[in-house]
Amino acid sequence: MPPAGRPRTFDMEAVLEAAMLLFWEQGYEATSLAQLRAATGLSSASLYGAFGSKEGLFKQTVGHYMQGPGRAADAIEDRTLSSREAVAGMLHGSIDMQADSSHPTGCLIALSGTMRPPGEEHASVCATVSARRKADRVRIRACVERGVTAGELAIDTDIDGVTTIIHGFLLGISTQLRDGVPAAALHSAVDMLLGNWSCG
Repeated sequence: MPPAGRPRTFDMEAVLEAAMLLFWEQGYEATSLAQLRAATGLSSASLYGAFGSKEGLFKQTVGHYMQGPGRAADAIEDRTLSSREAVAGMLHGSIDMQADSSHPTGCLIALSGTMRPPGEEHASVCATVSARRKADRVRIRACVERGVTAGELAIDTDIDGVTTIIHGFLLGISTQLRDGVPAAALHSAVDMLLGNWSCG
């Protein structure tokens, strides 16, 4: 919160949106404070006053992303769908979101903050996106377990193996799209990936 008597004079959502687009396009390490100031319209004093540091801004940006574009993966938790439909919804929805030309290609969580900048003080940058990826693995695993329980998948299904395949595909969408692989090809790959999703 801003100090008493000094009300915030900027739109927090607009600032987080601008920072998100910059981190998303360039990654954490390549994005400079000068670029963040230019994109957000904040002075150094305002940026540090509101977020504490570049790392602090990045952490809040990740939260902003997960409440916006990142929600494309939330279909994995939709229990009104079969487990196969939930996985398909997550993957197809993520492809559509990541290929959308209205923002940078790919996924901020997969692309930004993965490489650790020098210095122990920056460890939290990698930890922020790593925790988000871990949360997605947990959600995917729960969905696969639900598929086994419901009889959609064989009782002896390698749950960890299937989880890794699905999560690896999800993370790989970003690099495939940035390398020019058409979204249509990725949608077809999802259908192939889930073609054997049955206990038969």
